[in-house]
Amino acid sequence: MRLILDWDGTVTERDTLHMVIERFGDPGVFHAMEARIGRELTLNEVIEVEMATITAPFAEVLDWLLDVVTVRPGFAALAAEHAPLIVSAGFRDLILPVLERERITVDVVANSLEPDPSGWRSVFLEREACAVCGEPCKRVALAGGDSFIYVGDGFSDRCVSLVAGRVFARDGLARWLDQRGAAYERYDDLNDVRAALDARPSA
Repeated sequence: MRLILDWDGTVTERDTLHMVIERFGDPGVFHAMEARIGRELTLNEVIEVEMATITAPFAEVLDWLLDVVTVRPGFAALAAEHAPLIVSAGFRDLILPVLERERITVDVVANSLEPDPSGWRSVFLEREACAVCGEPCKRVALAGGDSFIYVGDGFSDRCVSLVAGRVFARDGLARWLDQRGAAYERYDDLNDVRAALDARPSA
């Protein structure tokens, strides 16, 4: 089975979108919008509003992010052994430079940014709304493919985790799966995931 990784809060120790918005955007808007995800607004709608509060030059934001963001222990070894696909609700523009810094090459499916001094614009991948959750979610992005292993931590990982052949979860995703009695394997860092895959390989 193909290994699929979320990016923010899964590969990275902190959510890079949250970090960037809190540092360069409007924290008040960020905290108000987060409470509306999955209730009044889709995740993409929330991200679009939050990212639009950023007006700083992209180079300034990226330089700062590369100075402060850390990847979760075990990522390099996991990537080398299992060639994962990263599927993110975030942005390639903020993901690829971190991968380059880490000297890791993996495939990435993510949205794009159009930084603008009047407010950054989010360019989302075109997907139909999911028949289950109503969002253009990762389940839709991975539909029609073979069974896969999924590793995640948050809201964007919920729907897709329910159709994965094997799930590794932490933080908000783990709590959400617990509430539903859904099976998963808990991880703290990506060494845990690699060890579990080595101990019980998936076909």
